[in-house]
Amino acid sequence: EGGNVVTQVKTAATDGYDAVQVGYHGVREEKLTRPELGHLGKAGAPPLRHLQEFRLQSVDGYDPGQPLDFADMFKEGDLVDISGKSIGKGFQGGIKRHNFKRGLMTHGSKSHRALGSIGAGTTPGRVYKGKKMPGRMGGTKTKIRKLKIVKIDNDLKVVMIKGAVPGKPGNLLRIAPAKIVGKNIPKN
Repeated sequence: EGGNVVTQVKTAATDGYDAVQVGYHGVREEKLTRPELGHLGKAGAPPLRHLQEFRLQSVDGYDPGQPLDFADMFKEGDLVDISGKSIGKGFQGGIKRHNFKRGLMTHGSKSHRALGSIGAGTTPGRVYKGKKMPGRMGGTKTKIRKLKIVKIDNDLKVVMIKGAVPGKPGNLLRIAPAKIVGKNIPKN
C-alpha cells in the first residue's frame, strides 16, 4: 500500500528543469496537512508520507499518479547511489570524530586525548569557523556511491544490494542510478 507513486512531473517549460517527484509510504489522511493532501490529490495519488524528487534528462513516459515498479527501472548488476541518514553516535571527541592522533601517554605528558592548540594568540583573537573540534557525530545525510544490485525479488518487493548502506535497519533510503562520468554525466 502506497509504494513508489509519481506525485508530480516537472518540465523545463513549467519549472526550468526536468524532474519527477515520487511519493512513498501510504498513511491515513488525518496524518497529512490540507496543503499536502491537495498536492497529492492533484496528481490523483493516495496520501503519502515521504516525497522525493529525481532529476532526469527527459520526463517522457511519466504521468502523475503512475505507480513505479522497481524492476522496470533497475536490473540485477546495475550500480546505484544510496543516500540516507547515518547512525547518530552522539557527542564524540576529536580522536573518534576527526581521526586525530593522541598525545604521549608517558614521560610526564598531560595531553593524552585532548585537542591541543586550537589557534593563534592575540591575532586573530578568536577560533576560526569550521575548526575540527569535538561535537555531535553522525545523524547526517550520507551517500554511499556505486553499490551493486545483486538481486531483485518482485514477490517480496525486496532489493538486495552488496555493501553497507547508511543508517539503522528500517531507515528510509533514496536509491538512484550511480552518477558515473562519461556514462551518464558528460565529461566536460
